[in-house]
Formats: sequence, C-alpha cells, structure tokens
Amino acid sequence: METLGCPKNAVDSDKLTGTLLADGYEPATGPDEADLVVVHTCAFIEEARQESVETVLALTDAKREGARVVVTGCMAERYGDELADALPEVDQVAAFGVPVTLGPTKKSSKVPSLDLLELPRPAPTAPWAYVKVAEGCDRACGFCAIPSFRGPQRSRTAGSVLGEVDALVAGGAKEIVLVAQDLASYGRDREGGDEQDTRRIVPLVEAVAERAERVRLLYLYPSDLTDGLVDAILATGVPYFDLSLQHVSRPLVRRMRRWGDGPRFLERIERIRALEPQATLRSSFIVGYPGETEEDHDAMLAFLEQARLDWVGLFSYSSETGTYAADLDGVVPGALARERLAELAEVQEPITAAARDALVGQTIEVLVDAPGVARSHREAPEIDGIVRVTDDLGVGDTVKVQVTASLGVDVGAVRA
Repeated sequence: METLGCPKNAVDSDKLTGTLLADGYEPATGPDEADLVVVHTCAFIEEARQESVETVLALTDAKREGARVVVTGCMAERYGDELADALPEVDQVAAFGVPVTLGPTKKSSKVPSLDLLELPRPAPTAPWAYVKVAEGCDRACGFCAIPSFRGPQRSRTAGSVLGEVDALVAGGAKEIVLVAQDLASYGRDREGGDEQDTRRIVPLVEAVAERAERVRLLYLYPSDLTDGLVDAILATGVPYFDLSLQHVSRPLVRRMRRWGDGPRFLERIERIRALEPQATLRSSFIVGYPGETEEDHDAMLAFLEQARLDWVGLFSYSSETGTYAADLDGVVPGALARERLAELAEVQEPITAAARDALVGQTIEVLVDAPGVARSHREAPEIDGIVRVTDDLGVGDTVKVQVTASLGVDVGAVRA
C-alpha cells in the first residue's frame, strides 16, 4: 500500500488495509513480494498528480510477475476512465471505497456503498494516529477542486469517532491527530448543526482529550477559530494551531473566495500567544494566484515578518480544471511565481530557524515515535521537524528531555 498526499489519504489507506487484512491478505514488504500493489494517489495540484503517476509507473516496474496494480484515491475519483486509458500498465483504477481483489481485471469502477469513514482499521503501528472526522467540504475556495470529487461535507457521529479513538488508544496510540478538509466545521452538516451552535468540534476535542494523552488538530479555517475553540485546544496541553490562511492581501483573499486578511489573522495569532506563549503556529500560502500583484506579494512578505509563524508551507498556484480560479484573468507567469516563492522562503526560513535555536537549553516533554525520533507539542507528525533523541528512549514513552542542539528544522536532545 503506497500512500501519497495528505493525512486524510493516510487514514483512507489505513482503513483499506484493515479491510484487506480482514479479507485474508497479509502485508508484503515490497512490490516484488506482493500479489496486490495499491497506490493511493493525490490529485490536489499538478505536482502531486505527476508524483502519483511516477510512483505508479515505478511500482509497476518493480512488481513481481503476476502481481496486480490497483490505483485508487483522488486521481482515480477525479479522472476515472481517462486515467485508466492513460495507464495501460495498471490492472484497475478504483475510485473511493472500491474493494480490490485478485479476480478478473476491471479497468475502472466505483462502489460508493463501501464507506471508508466507517471502516475498521488495524492497530496503530506508531504511538500516534490520524483520525478523520469528516469527508468532503462545503466551501467554494476558488483554487480547490476537492469538493467536486470528494463531495459536500459529511461528518461522522461523535460516537463513531470516539469509538475509533478508543480502539486506537487501546492499541497503543498516545497522540490522536484529528483531520478533515474543514475540521472546525465538523458536525454542521448533521441534523441540528448550524452557525449558531456551540461548535460541535469543541465538545469532540474535549471528549478525545479525555481519552488520549495528546490531541492535535490539523486544517483549521481561520473564520472558525473561535475563542471557544482556541480555549479547547489550549486545554488539551497541545497548543498547536494549524491555520489554513492561503494569503493575507484582502483583495486577493476575496478573489480566492475566502475569509480574512492579514490584520485579522495577526489579531488571532497575537491573542493565542498572549494566552499561551509556547503556542506553535503553522500555515500554508499560495503564491501566484491569478491577479496577485506586487503589492499583494509585499503584504505577504510583511505578514511573515510580523507573524513569525513557526512553520510555513509555500506552494505555487496550480490551475485546476473546473475551479473558479481556472477562468480568472491576471495569470501570474510561472517564473515570477517561483521568484516570489523564493523571496517568501528567504524571509520565513530564518524565522523557523530562530524558533528552533531558541529551544536550545530548554527542557521539553516529548513523545518517542521511533528509535531516535521524538516530538514535542511543537511538531506535527510527518509534517514538521523532529526532536532527535538517543536510541535508548522507549518508543511510545513520554519523557522530559533537554534540547542540546538546533539542527536545521530538527533539534537534538538528551534525557533531562
């Protein structure tokens, strides 16, 4: 099972793996030993699609004779038969939730009755686990095609989520990472959910915090980062805020069909830091969206200087067929977008480095993920840097360590 893309894809792969295990399959150590090779693709931007295709081709070359290759995930859902025709090397292109077998070849199919959200999953293989609380999205961001193939938001019941959390914790997970396309809107699509409710995400976070040692939230739309949600996150003891900002220039944010601007974002960031000086903040930004001017770019540079975010992801705009932005004027040349991205990185990289340097000499609490690898509240799994520790610290243990060195995005530490 080869998984590309975001943590939400990782959850889907985990549940497909659980289904295959229940059907009698056993994990293979590589494509050369497998009867079945499944590639879970990403289709968010062109770069991700290219990586997915390259991975599929590499695995078809590496598989043993007679093994079947199945492509699933976002590319399979979005492109279906077109993808099947473009990849004759593949035995099946299976949209979300299609059961895969060793039976007769079928190029492209879809069985929507198989609900990935509610499938059981195998025991965690690490002391942390993603839990997807909803599928789809009700927003209409100008650059994003995901709602067109993932559909509108569909939230799980709290009971279903908590049942999965209980099973993962029983299996050894110390940290639960809640994910969704629009996490803070969890529950609004269910009966009784509306803009005036108490934000169903808050009681869910509180309930998960009662069960797990750590709770972390990924992908928070800024307008829904209410005071109540901020307080709930801080109360978990993991003051980590992953904010989906995308840009800070008010005119451009409106052109993205999103909410907010730099001053509003800074106000929220300042309030969080006033409540918890050790809070960690991450965001991602799109560079070169149609209509982005030099003034817009200057606003982004100034924002990064002021906000001093701990972690930042920078992405060049990718035109996606069928989206609002695909037909906008003011296309930014690729070379100019890359130049702007480099300028933003030049501002942000020293900020991230300074935050890591400031940890040297401090005693922090970490969760040991693997021999020599640990994380404090400041690092989300698979996304941010790590805390490098000695191999004698037990996997799954929560220990106090003293930071001894700053190593780029990582830091080194020894038991305190």
